[in-house]
Amino acid sequence: MQRRSFLLSSAAAIGATSVPARLFASSFASLPKKRVKVLGHEMAYTDNGEGRPVVFLHGNPTSSYLWRNIVPYVTDAHRAIAPDLMGMGDSDKPAMTDTYIESRDYLFAFLDGLDLQDAVLVIHDWGSALGWEYARTRPERVSAIAFMEAMTPPFMPIGSFDDLGPFKEFLQGIKTAGVGEKMVLEQNVFLDQFLRHDSKDGAFPDAVVAEYNRYYPTPESRQIILDWPREIPVGGEPADVHAIVQANSDWLLATEFPKLMFHVSPGAIINDERAEYLKAKLSNLESIYLGKGGHFIQEDYPDEIGQGIADWLTRV
Repeated sequence: MQRRSFLLSSAAAIGATSVPARLFASSFASLPKKRVKVLGHEMAYTDNGEGRPVVFLHGNPTSSYLWRNIVPYVTDAHRAIAPDLMGMGDSDKPAMTDTYIESRDYLFAFLDGLDLQDAVLVIHDWGSALGWEYARTRPERVSAIAFMEAMTPPFMPIGSFDDLGPFKEFLQGIKTAGVGEKMVLEQNVFLDQFLRHDSKDGAFPDAVVAEYNRYYPTPESRQIILDWPREIPVGGEPADVHAIVQANSDWLLATEFPKLMFHVSPGAIINDERAEYLKAKLSNLESIYLGKGGHFIQEDYPDEIGQGIADWLTRV
C-alpha cells in the first residue's frame, strides 16, 4: 500500500496540516461482526486482517462503528480488532451497577482471551481510560498506544465542576437524579444532540446518527449512556474510578513506550492547551493536528487518522 506521510512531530507548529491521499471510500456500513461469550454474556466485535494486533476501543455513546473507516488503513499488515463494549453496540446488555468496573472486567477478559502479544491500542473517550488501565496492568501485552480525545493529565481526574468550564452545568445536570434521566433517557441528548451536532461541518449524516441510535431504541435501553458520564471522576467521586484514572495519569507521565496523539481545535477533552501540555510532558510522543473539530473526530477525519496510524505503525 502506498502511503504519504503527514505526521506532525511534537515539535511541529500547530496549524500546519497535510491531507493524505484518500485510499478508501468512506462508508456508512458497519464492518461485519463476530460474537464471543465473555463472563456469561456475548460480546460483539470486528476482526479483520492478519499480523500484529491493533485494538480499537470506543467510548460513550458509540460502538466499534466509530472505527469503520479507519480500520481498512491498517489491515494490509495488521490484525484490527474493534469490540463493542459490553452493554453497548451489538454486545449483550446485562444490567450493571458499577459501570466502569464491570465494563472493564468484560473487556479485559475478552482481550486476555485473545492472548495479545506486542499489541497496539487505539483509544478514545472511555475506551481511553480502559485502554490506559489495560496497558498499565498488562505491559507484557501492549507495546504502543494511539489516542484521541482521551482521558489524560492534567485534566483527568477532574478536581471540581468549576474545572469543566462550559461543560459544568451539563455534567452537573447529568449527575443529578431525575435531571440526568430526563436529559439522556427521554431527550436522548447524547446521541440526537451532542453527537449529531459535533461535526466540524455542523452535523453528521442522518445515516451515521441512525446507526448509533440503532442500539438504543427505548429510554430504558439508553441507561448505560447515562451511567457512563456519571462515572466521570469529579472531586474524588466516584472514588473507585477516581483512583483508577489518577493511577492511569501518573503512569502515563512516566511511560517510555511509543505514543501517537491526534488532536483538534477546540476539542472537548484535549483542547489546544492540554495538547501542548502532553507534547511537553509525555515521552516518545508523536502528534498530528487535524484542524477544527470536537469530540467524535473519527467521523470528521477518518482518512487522516487511518493514514496517520498506518504510517506510525511502520516505525513502532
